[in-house]
Amino acid sequence: MRQHKKLELVAVFWDLPKFLDENYLKQFLVEQKGKAPYDWAMTRFLIYGRIIDALSVFNIKEIAENLDKLQIPNHSLKMWKRMVEVYG
Repeated sequence: MRQHKKLELVAVFWDLPKFLDENYLKQFLVEQKGKAPYDWAMTRFLIYGRIIDALSVFNIKEIAENLDKLQIPNHSLKMWKRMVEVYG
């Protein structure tokens, strides 16, 4: 994860308190990279997280490569496709 202000994780993981710990989240993502739980975490960020937080955890290229396989609502998908178009 890139260093910046503290991530706002409550909006993303309101129902899973262990993921509110940035260190736990970082370790989880390292361990799950390339696996279904990693995709699940990315999906949660893209749907519920702030853009700045999602881009602090996942780079725009990685998001672009995974958008079509993630199950996210159409409005979120359109927004992220636009983000990729502009910033990718």
